[in-house]
Amino acid sequence: MPPKNELSSVENLEMLVTVSRLLSSKLDLTDLLQYTMRLASRVVGAERASLFLLDPKTKELYFDVALGLSPEIQKMRFKLGEGVVGKCAKEERSIVVNDVSASSEHSTKVDEQSGFVTKSLLSCPMVVKGNVIGVVQALNKTEGVFTEADVKNFEAFASQAAIAIENARLYSSLREEKRRLQIFFSETQEGAILSDEHGHVLLANKAAGVYLGKEDIMGCCVPEFFAGMEAAPALESVLSSPEAVVPFEASRKTPKPLYLGGVAIRLHPGEDGQGRGWLWLFRDVTSQKVNERMARSFLSLISHKLKTPIAVLTGYCDVLQAPAVTQQQSATSAAQIGKQCKKLAGLVEQLLNFVELDDITSSSLSRESFDAGEFGEKLASDWRERLSENGSPVKVQAAFSPAALLAPTPIAPAAPQAPSFAMLVNCPQPFTMHCDKRLLSAAVNALVENAVKFNDKPLKKVTISLSREGERDILSVSDNGAGIPPEEQGRIFQKFYQVEANFTGQVEGWGLGLAFVQQVAHAHGGDILVRSTLKEGSTFTISLPHS
Repeated sequence: MPPKNELSSVENLEMLVTVSRLLSSKLDLTDLLQYTMRLASRVVGAERASLFLLDPKTKELYFDVALGLSPEIQKMRFKLGEGVVGKCAKEERSIVVNDVSASSEHSTKVDEQSGFVTKSLLSCPMVVKGNVIGVVQALNKTEGVFTEADVKNFEAFASQAAIAIENARLYSSLREEKRRLQIFFSETQEGAILSDEHGHVLLANKAAGVYLGKEDIMGCCVPEFFAGMEAAPALESVLSSPEAVVPFEASRKTPKPLYLGGVAIRLHPGEDGQGRGWLWLFRDVTSQKVNERMARSFLSLISHKLKTPIAVLTGYCDVLQAPAVTQQQSATSAAQIGKQCKKLAGLVEQLLNFVELDDITSSSLSRESFDAGEFGEKLASDWRERLSENGSPVKVQAAFSPAALLAPTPIAPAAPQAPSFAMLVNCPQPFTMHCDKRLLSAAVNALVENAVKFNDKPLKKVTISLSREGERDILSVSDNGAGIPPEEQGRIFQKFYQVEANFTGQVEGWGLGLAFVQQVAHAHGGDILVRSTLKEGSTFTISLPHS
């Protein structure tokens, strides 16, 4: 039979091997910390064990919440050098105190909170790659005192525990990063692709496949994923670029225009210097591209149209300045100058509305109080003059009492090439409005202009109604036009958006009017609603809070 001390050494070795196997089998940090506490006392035959972790930011030792200690103990912190545990961590060496009553270094604040009486202790630092991550303590040797053999066994245990805790932390960190990455990939509305340095797809979210109608893109190369689209710069050149972030665009024209804009982000290389690949993020920028193109076309057209009235004005001014101008020539010139000035004012108003569109906010309003009936009467007068200019039959009636609405004067439709207009401005009850009069007038005029322009019937009917309903001011514009398809009604307020011409019989427009009206309504704290029936007409209602 071997000597007793040799048998003890064999038993200790077997126990440490078992402990190592048990610790390495735990990857959940909460389970591992609790398990480490239970094993620590068994390794050296102690009543209890304590486990402190080091906060790398504050350089303080603390009890982890996972240990299930009371809140008062969980809040305790030990600075480096404070007490035996602080000294153990600071000096990175094991400390044995077999009689704490004779030691001035032992801190009693844990005993005072827990009610446990510490008689002897063995503290050992847990070190990983030269850095202390915590301290493990064995409290109260059950038989005799802590020996040098206990110190060696406990140091071996602390080393294994430190490695296991660090591995569990890394596993937990990787698991959390994976969870965040999965949330990002699944929840983001942007297309996201993770590829290796050669562009082969490693991970892709659903949005990436939806953009181009491809379900199975795993393993393919990123340039293949964008096949059929024109990319700038070429995606092959992105993969060979030395830049860390490379913006790119991809577009196609058929079957429906699609513009994608995004960036390719080079991931940091690993310790071996090899690249880790690319993260491709992209989104649908079709509406933005269309808006930019339409904005350029709009400004170009307005600039072109400005030249015509300016040229006419210049010509008639020259006539008026001629030395032998007749009275008839003067009258004709003055009339034409007035007409072209109104046309010029209309073009300038359209341009100003376009420029103002994104800047109309509640703080930018110039509010004033005015009579709703007078406001409606001015609308009727302005539209009577505008509609009469083309020589078509016009009937504009302003009704400011319920009786006046009973029998509006009928108007016969004109020939198809010269449509007739019937307009009713209805304000049956007097009330006062308080808002930006200029912007509200421009908004109502935009609705009326659409009602007239997007109507191919020989008799175009428009009704403007103003009323007070509770605490809200209501303005509505109704027409007898082609109506708006239900599927289009949610998009008509987008800037530059227009319903297809086969529904409206429309002339060319720019899709800015309704976007402008909505912006004005929202700036006042109100809203605009639409009710429409195909072939029967539409009603747009502006609802504003009365203030």
